[in-house]
Amino acid sequence: MARYTGPVCKLCRREGEKLFLKGERCFTPKCPMERRAYPPGEHGRYSGGRAGRQSDYSRQLRAKQKGKRIYGVLERQFRRYFSDARKRPGLTGFNLLQILESRLDNVVYRMGFADSRSQARQLVNHGHFKLNGRRNDIASTILKPGDQISVRENSKHNEYFKTLRAAEEVRTPPAWVEVDLNNLSGRMIRLPERAEIDGNLNEQLIVEYYSR
Repeated sequence: MARYTGPVCKLCRREGEKLFLKGERCFTPKCPMERRAYPPGEHGRYSGGRAGRQSDYSRQLRAKQKGKRIYGVLERQFRRYFSDARKRPGLTGFNLLQILESRLDNVVYRMGFADSRSQARQLVNHGHFKLNGRRNDIASTILKPGDQISVRENSKHNEYFKTLRAAEEVRTPPAWVEVDLNNLSGRMIRLPERAEIDGNLNEQLIVEYYSR
């Protein structure tokens, strides 16, 4: 599967805000946004402020790019998710966010089994998880309410999962998933509500971009 392999901190700098693509590192002084909070490239430092100078198209494009980068999705797949969202009843933008949140790698991240979505995607691709009792290594699998996720028995002996289970402080999962850390398993209870989806995304601008 195609994926972005470049330096992810440049993506945050391009959007002008932290997208939390590197997990715990984003909360430390090592985060490039703490030291170089301007766009990457030769003229990034001297490009001036963004506020008040963006066209409608520019704002729509930046919202779309931000969504792709937060969830680690490339253009073709993101466009397909948007097409699926339009076919569902309800608000297209909200439907799109629910689809993105329902990806297997994102749910693994939301359950606290990984520090970032990229790490969750790697764990899934390496075959460490089962979905409804069967091994699943496809990070883009869309989950439905009631689906069960668990760490494979062989993987539970991995040092990473041993440390995770013994951790005293674990990120609190959102209300739409439930987690059993002792058994390294969890379940998607329902689809998330809009208030439970973070990322500072403006889904209406994304809809406007694809509706041009």
